[in-house]
Amino acid sequence: MTFNFLAQLSVKQLKRAIAIRQKIETLQAQLSKLVGAETSMTTPRKRRKLSAAAKAKISAAAKKRWAKFRASKGK
Repeated sequence: MTFNFLAQLSVKQLKRAIAIRQKIETLQAQLSKLVGAETSMTTPRKRRKLSAAAKAKISAAAKKRWAKFRASKGK
């Protein structure tokens, strides 16, 4: 949440947002106990990295597919 967004909320809305956040944290704690592992919604996913060779191979295959598509469309 950004500061500008929070500044537009009333005190009642802010209190409701805090209550909802606390419920979410309680439910996450219950879920982690049930599953047996720590669950977090704020953990970002790690991105996979492609090598330059893999990127070049994918690019060449895509260019080949588009060339084939354009050639068949022209007929």
